[in-house]
Amino acid sequence: MAEDRRAVLVRITGRVQGVCFRAWTRDEAERLGLDGWVRNESDGSVTALIAGADSAVRTMLNRLWKGPPGASVSNVASEEAASIHAPAGFRITR
Repeated sequence: MAEDRRAVLVRITGRVQGVCFRAWTRDEAERLGLDGWVRNESDGSVTALIAGADSAVRTMLNRLWKGPPGASVSNVASEEAASIHAPAGFRITR
């Protein structure tokens, strides 16, 4: 039986821009077989839509607390997305 799919919208704050956070997020998501996107926001945060198997989404949420070298994450706020449909693959937007 296939594991349940879920999608979350995540906002990551702290020193998360200028440290390759988006590329790191894409790489980690691809390793976990997740779909979605990641982008920088004008307020200095990073937003991501992460969709896939529940266990992979939970793993990614935990990894976001650490981030790449040079990042200093102060908060990872997530909420269930209204739709579990995300673009196939994982991409950096904006």
